[in-house]
Amino acid sequence: MKLKHLILAIAAASCLQVHAADSINLGSYSVAGTYALDILNGDSGGISGLEASAVTYARDRGTLFFVGDEGTGVVEISLTGQTLGSMNFNWAGTGSSKHDTEGLTYLGGGVLVVGEERLQDAYRFTYVAGGSATLANSGVSISNASVGNSGLEGISYDPRNGGSFVTIKQESPQNVMAGTLTFASGLGGISTMTELFNPTSMNLTTLSDIQTLSPVDKLVGTNAADNLLVLSLGSRMLVEVNRQGVVKSFLDLSGVVPNNGIEGVTVDEKGTIYLVAEQIQDGITLNTKSQLIVLTAPVPEPETYAMLLAGLGLLGFVARRKKKIETAA
Repeated sequence: MKLKHLILAIAAASCLQVHAADSINLGSYSVAGTYALDILNGDSGGISGLEASAVTYARDRGTLFFVGDEGTGVVEISLTGQTLGSMNFNWAGTGSSKHDTEGLTYLGGGVLVVGEERLQDAYRFTYVAGGSATLANSGVSISNASVGNSGLEGISYDPRNGGSFVTIKQESPQNVMAGTLTFASGLGGISTMTELFNPTSMNLTTLSDIQTLSPVDKLVGTNAADNLLVLSLGSRMLVEVNRQGVVKSFLDLSGVVPNNGIEGVTVDEKGTIYLVAEQIQDGITLNTKSQLIVLTAPVPEPETYAMLLAGLGLLGFVARRKKKIETAA
């Protein structure tokens, strides 16, 4: 390889490193797989996978959890969508009548938090396969307001600095909030959630879910670790923003599982992104299974790293040689 070409390759790699420090670069992602999710008893009762609305990654289990907006319970699945177990929700004492579960996040150790859209409440519970979670035992009201079918659409946990949350409200008005949540019996918990930025700057028609990027290992210690993934069903977009609301990258989802309502997003430590979509939204096809969509970004080949490292060494040699010649002259 000519020195000029090597220098250009190293410069390009340096640009990628700078970009990685600032963004996860959604434009580099593509669909690696789609998987149908089981319908467990459907609308006749019990756990249902017909209308998947939120998903979260459990790092210490190597699995995913998802909920449907039927509000009947939570399902644990593999990273390729196989059902591993499920748990029912008991809504007694919560004050909820619609049981519209649209947000889900994982705290670790089998503990999850599920969000109810219309009352904008959140409930913490410990997952037990085959069990039943009495949600009223550990809850918190985020807004103390009933907003109907335009409320809490997503919640995500940031484990750094003692732990905090971000939430997203669908519309009328749109809202992105951040802060801490404590949980207690009978919604007796305390919320410090406040508006993070004005989401209208993203120009998205609706807001459907949110995910922190702090769990991604390669982003630790970079500005990008503070960034957020924002999902929009109405605009069919996945957007990466910083905590001031500045868009850093985006991915057009309009060609991904056409006619499906993608409503949930999560990410694992490798940066792999997982989406869940409801059944086909064409008004014709009914009872079609929800989908898990896996998005990945290309990883440079080992020989590319070797070439770049060799190039860096060569550039150091050239610089030293040049300095020696200049000194001799």
